[in-house]
Amino acid sequence: MSTPRTASIDRKTGETEIRLALTLDGTGAGSRVTGVGFFDHMLDLLARHGRLDLDVVADGDLQTGAHHTVEDTGIVFGQALDQALGDRAGIHRYGHAVVPMDEARASCAIDISGRPFLVFHAPELPGGVTGGFEHELAEEFFRAVANQARVSIHLTVEAGGGVHHVIEALFKAFARALRGAVAIDPTETGIPSTKGVL
Repeated sequence: MSTPRTASIDRKTGETEIRLALTLDGTGAGSRVTGVGFFDHMLDLLARHGRLDLDVVADGDLQTGAHHTVEDTGIVFGQALDQALGDRAGIHRYGHAVVPMDEARASCAIDISGRPFLVFHAPELPGGVTGGFEHELAEEFFRAVANQARVSIHLTVEAGGGVHHVIEALFKAFARALRGAVAIDPTETGIPSTKGVL
């Protein structure tokens, strides 16, 4: 790519302050520090398997739980993804992945469509908290990303088991699908849509 596909976003509210830098054509470099250990681990997986350089520093009101920190990080990541994609010319647009994590398995399909939508089907995901991360926050993170990046994301837990593995499989499947969707298609000469805009 002649033009780096990068973005930097700073967002401050009464609940969180988040600084995020994203490079789409990366190696998984960067650091993720949100104050929520399990979430940091999931963001590490997202960067590594998505081949994204991703730096995140989040300071949130964790005394009330991780909800604001996780959702707002999703908002900022989605905004950065939208910005880094630019006019979306030359991308594959679609991505799909199925990821097994021992006994767990998750799938993700992505369309970088310009239309925000999330389907999150995870009947195998019980309530509870892992490493400061409330399990239902996985859905909140991906919804925030879909809304802000203007992408359609379908996530499905296909086989359950340990909650850590289920959520890890979701993040890895999303990362791998995103990696394919944002990749440059050498055969694509413009914006991959009959409308001419995404």
